[in-house]
Amino acid sequence: MKKVLNIGSLNSDHVYEVPHFVMDGETMAAKTLCDFPGGKGLNQSVALARAGAAVFHAGKTGPDGTPLVALLRESGADVGYIRSDGSVTGHTVIQVTPGGQNCILLYHGANFELDRSHIDEAFASFDKDDILVLQNEVNDIPYMMERAAQKGMRIAFNPSPFDSAVLNYPLNFVSWFILNEIEGSEITGKNEPEEILACMAACFPQAAIVLTLGKDGVLYQDSVQKLTQGIYRVQAVDTTAAGDTFAGFFIASVIAGKKPAEALRLASAASALAVTRPGASSSIPTRDEVEKAELIPA
Repeated sequence: MKKVLNIGSLNSDHVYEVPHFVMDGETMAAKTLCDFPGGKGLNQSVALARAGAAVFHAGKTGPDGTPLVALLRESGADVGYIRSDGSVTGHTVIQVTPGGQNCILLYHGANFELDRSHIDEAFASFDKDDILVLQNEVNDIPYMMERAAQKGMRIAFNPSPFDSAVLNYPLNFVSWFILNEIEGSEITGKNEPEEILACMAACFPQAAIVLTLGKDGVLYQDSVQKLTQGIYRVQAVDTTAAGDTFAGFFIASVIAGKKPAEALRLASAASALAVTRPGASSSIPTRDEVEKAELIPA
């Protein structure tokens, strides 16, 4: 089996249940506070591991990051490339409404303190056709992409949270883009999903494009086919890790030899299960749960 190196963020999520998102100038009491392990990198490594992939997580925490590393280890990820000598562990403040919608304030902390000796140490154990998974919550991503390309690794990139620096990354090295409508619009300048998909496919012909559209499902295009995948009917409790769950299960399914249509189906089912549970990484199902789930298409 090909190995997966995920160089990604590790965060503590402080989740507040609120009647509605706080407005400009408003002071509002939260109903509850729960602390969860999170970070897009951690979430995707947990999803990859629970989906059956051989995933190695590289990243950095502060001295208080031990519970995050423990969760990754318990989920089946290799944690040998995680260092705990950062200034402070990255963290988020998340508001969640009764309808399950969320908004997130992120502080990078140790996630933006990766150095190249650490990165090179992680890459040393990976070979041609292994997979590098990246999100946009750590520093020095262009260097990571270049190192992966030098080794002949394939790159899965989730450009979230998006900022303008992404446009200067060496995106021609990416094998899979997993992105939502907003991120796709920022990269292409297009607004309609079909236009975003077509523009991404034209600009990056080497890559498969996976465009997630929330309640409208997923659009997919690679060099030989175009596919759609709908969502499943569930009662949403918390959508925080839905995208990360989808990304992890999709990547794990593809590298396990699943055809894109089946990978999209499994990823969508996993994401549907995740939104029925509170928290980020704690909401991510196992492959067995996904395969046994009896979900109804919306």
